[in-house]
Amino acid sequence: MAEYDLEVDSGGVMDKNTTSRQRALVVGLGISGTASALRLHRAGWDVVVLEKAPERRRGGYFIALFGTGLAAAERLGIADAVPNRVAPEAVSYEVDRTGRRRRGLSYADVFGGSRLVLRGDIEDAAFTALPDEVEIRYSTVPIALDQYLDGVDAEIRDLTTETTTVERFDLVVGADGLRSTVRRLAFEPEQSPIRPLNYMIAAYSLPEAVPGYRLQDGLIMAEEGRSAWVFPFADRPPTVLLSYRTDDVDAEFTRPAIDSLRAAYGPEPTGSTLGWLLDQFEKAPDHLFDSAEQVHLDHWYRGRVVLVGDAAWCLTVYSGMGASTGLAGADLLGAMLERHPHDVPRALQDWEDHLRPFVDHHLGSGVSMRSFFTPGNRVELLLRSAMIRLARLPVAGRLLAKMRTNSAGVQMKSLDIAAAAA
Repeated sequence: MAEYDLEVDSGGVMDKNTTSRQRALVVGLGISGTASALRLHRAGWDVVVLEKAPERRRGGYFIALFGTGLAAAERLGIADAVPNRVAPEAVSYEVDRTGRRRRGLSYADVFGGSRLVLRGDIEDAAFTALPDEVEIRYSTVPIALDQYLDGVDAEIRDLTTETTTVERFDLVVGADGLRSTVRRLAFEPEQSPIRPLNYMIAAYSLPEAVPGYRLQDGLIMAEEGRSAWVFPFADRPPTVLLSYRTDDVDAEFTRPAIDSLRAAYGPEPTGSTLGWLLDQFEKAPDHLFDSAEQVHLDHWYRGRVVLVGDAAWCLTVYSGMGASTGLAGADLLGAMLERHPHDVPRALQDWEDHLRPFVDHHLGSGVSMRSFFTPGNRVELLLRSAMIRLARLPVAGRLLAKMRTNSAGVQMKSLDIAAAAA
């Protein structure tokens, strides 16, 4: 069994350097990258982080942290800094374009025990915990990786000055998302590991409550092949997730995002609520508009280069486990490097052996849960409607209990991962 080599004092997790000062390059300053940098530093590594953007991202949209992610956040020492934004008096409504509404199932109703947050909450907590010794370089990317038995030579370009340097690292961590540069440079699979689901997603924040609803009200408009979700919070305006099916993902990017959204949710009249939501997307100062894709790789590491988070597995928003697996993957990576302080390839092999069954499970559930978020056809829509109706009957308690039991079974897998690293 792998072991965390940590000591804990009254202030939380304390560094215990069990290795000589090896050097790691982390690419990406999102949840997985920041958590990896934090955990590697605590394992005794010198860490350099590259971020393509000129500054750190702020804000973000609705995500959930489950048992796996919360346990990892606690071991990383950041759990107390991640708020739970669930609204105690939240009510979720199933709505349609005509304005009819009925009580529905909220995200918290189905996935009990989760902590509802913004992506930026987790990123802020992890970033704040980074010590000054972790070097962060913005507007900087790797452009080549050359591996040797004892290290990796990384050719690094500063996008501001257009200068290039070559530096040696003992480990390179690719935490640079779905379209990972590190994956392209180090893996180069014969076939693309990205598997499209033929769905598009759009996410953004609202400036205020949806007209006719309270700030703590959630809305779900589910139709055949498209949906709109409004996620309420206790202490801020809601965020929105729009999701729809398409037969041509590439075509969705050939025009402004709002035009693709209006076409996808037409040609029927939108009605006042959906029309208002689309108008708010067009006005939003910041938004996400992208395709829903998964990443399937036979291995998440090659030599001394490893992929973490979306770069390695990308569960999609439908799984709800992206942030949790990103934190767990980063946390476990540090633990395995502590277990094998002088054998990086062995540490990466142990890391993948422990983590892969858990991630593979959620790659599958991400596909199956898509029908709950966005029914792809009439059959899925009818099944979803039947589940919502059952939830208002006396048997609802047993139905939800079964869902939570299944979820608890999944969390037992996360405990196995934690036990392997504890």
